[in-house]
Amino acid sequence: MTAIFVSSVGVLGTIMGAAITAVIAARTERRRERSQERVQLNDLRVEHQRWRRERRQAAYLSFLEALGNADRDNQAFFRELRAGHTPVPFDETRSAAIRVKFKDAESAGLVVALEGPEAVAEAAHDLVDQLSSLVQDVQEYAEAVAADGHPNGGDNVHEAGMRFITERKAFLGLARDALDEVTRHIQILPETQLREGAC
Repeated sequence: MTAIFVSSVGVLGTIMGAAITAVIAARTERRRERSQERVQLNDLRVEHQRWRRERRQAAYLSFLEALGNADRDNQAFFRELRAGHTPVPFDETRSAAIRVKFKDAESAGLVVALEGPEAVAEAAHDLVDQLSSLVQDVQEYAEAVAADGHPNGGDNVHEAGMRFITERKAFLGLARDALDEVTRHIQILPETQLREGAC
């Protein structure tokens, strides 16, 4: 009888040990699966942040390039007008080409607004407004030169140009901060997620 009791206790102990081992193994496996899911989710987030940064950077660069093209042509037109000493017929072709480049910059600004963030989108809008004002001022100056070879002014063009430079600096600072913020998020996210997975 004692032998039966001892063997029953042994069998029960073995069954309980196997059950406890199975429960511990199942919990460990669930923890490992959750940790893998967190790591995979984290990898997806990091990849998305990298993709977002690349898209933003490309949008910002395209915008600045389009702005630069329009601004350079506009400045060159203004300098030529100021250098002239006699009335020059209004160059509608040149003015139209500058407006086309301005429209390209305006379109690139819409992509920046889409990519965000909001502060950068607003700065891009302000920058487009400043360039619009500058292009309009140069066109008005060109019309004045066509009417009178020695028009007064050009000061309002200079002032508009200085406002444009100020807006461009503001945009660059905000764009750089937005790109750096995405980069910081990429660097911080893996450590955070891995700590959570260890719990």
